[in-house]
Amino acid sequence: MTGTMRAPRTRGVLSGTLLVLLGLWGGLLPFIGPYFGFGFAPDDTWVYDTDRLQLAIAPAVAVVLGGLIVLAVANRALAMLGAWLAALGGAWFVAGHTVAALWDVSGVGAPLGSGESQRIAEQLAGFTGLGVAIAFLAGLALGRFAVAGARETAPPAADPEHPSPGSTQPLVYGRYARENPPGQGPPPQGPPPQGPPPPRPGDQPVAGEPRYER
Repeated sequence: MTGTMRAPRTRGVLSGTLLVLLGLWGGLLPFIGPYFGFGFAPDDTWVYDTDRLQLAIAPAVAVVLGGLIVLAVANRALAMLGAWLAALGGAWFVAGHTVAALWDVSGVGAPLGSGESQRIAEQLAGFTGLGVAIAFLAGLALGRFAVAGARETAPPAADPEHPSPGSTQPLVYGRYARENPPGQGPPPQGPPPQGPPPPRPGDQPVAGEPRYER
């Protein structure tokens, strides 16, 4: 069971890295967007209020932290926990404005774009589309860590020279006796001999004992 909880670190590298980058983008866009005319009112940089804390900073922290967990850990359960955390952050980017209106949160500000297409792009890049992309990557990471690969579930290969106790791995014998383990020899070849053994050279027959013909 312990072996199946481990996963290669490379499994979450791509999704974890993208989650960290998207989380940083979502958390910083309301503060640095006015530098290049793409963001949310007011048209000043690094403007902080509690609305931006709840709608931008908090979900960004959840996504970045979840992405770092997916990126760094080699434990399957922890990586899935990080993916769930990132998915919740992405969901809050999408639905946060609607839900937070229940406790009178007005929002991070109106989009800065003068044209309709730019305002839509700012809304998608800062919240709705960003949250969907984060949720997709988090779901991808969840799927990858939920499945154990064949190499991770396969039992460790047995050492033929040092079999574990109770193992049924057959012993491998060498061609010569000096290569065999002490006190052990190769298995007998062919059928067992029939009848009494032949007399050894130099044995003298004793009167009254039967003689065996070769």
